[in-house]
Amino acid sequence: MSRAIISEIRKNHILSLLADGKRTDGRGLDDVREIKVETGVIESADGSAIARYGNTEVIVGVKIVPGTPFADTPGKGVLTTGAELIPMAHPLFESGPPGEDAIELARVVDRGIRESGMVDVEKLCIKEGEEVWMCFIDIYALNYDGNLFDVTNLAAVAALRTAVIPAEQYKKGKNSPLPVTCTPIAVTAAKIGNTLILDPNFDEEQISSARLTITTDDDGNYRAMQKGGKGSLTLDELTQCLDMSRDKGKKIRKIIG
Repeated sequence: MSRAIISEIRKNHILSLLADGKRTDGRGLDDVREIKVETGVIESADGSAIARYGNTEVIVGVKIVPGTPFADTPGKGVLTTGAELIPMAHPLFESGPPGEDAIELARVVDRGIRESGMVDVEKLCIKEGEEVWMCFIDIYALNYDGNLFDVTNLAAVAALRTAVIPAEQYKKGKNSPLPVTCTPIAVTAAKIGNTLILDPNFDEEQISSARLTITTDDDGNYRAMQKGGKGSLTLDELTQCLDMSRDKGKKIRKIIG
């Protein structure tokens, strides 16, 4: 995400707390904020959800329509993900076409869903080479207080898990649940100084030197990874991030059921 200016006093306060294994909001280094998920929030969508990590809030709508498959995948449905970071979510965000931050957010979420095989796209085929179901995942940030990646992933996953293919609307048979195979969960670690923390809030995110988002599936397999920031991670730090993503991903799946 884009950077804001954090005062030296605020920065030094955060660093001082981290040196003692503490954070400004009272969490431990590997704790995430309170998670809330609500599904079925957009009546006109085929699937939808709002996810919250603390004060960071994202809404996702899923729309499923018949369309033409890609030439190189004639027997597979289509997944498309887009994100908008609207000004009401944070002063950093500007109106207009999606910027680099929105594009990166959409790609990271899309990659986690796609590479985990969450949606069985072969079952979205209506007639090979002619018609398939196209699944559009639309992301809107409602409030930004750090770590949009994990919150958006959770909202998108929750929306997809409850989505229904509207076959009756298009006279393509009976309605059916979207063919979902697993629940991919993204876990983001930020490096501040020499300390790794999970689920960075806004201030922590602004002073971090590196960020690593890892998506795992139900079995703890690593499915996607995205690094951000100009800083580097040591091999030991990478191993720590991998271990934390598996552990935290398992706990988050239990929260959302």
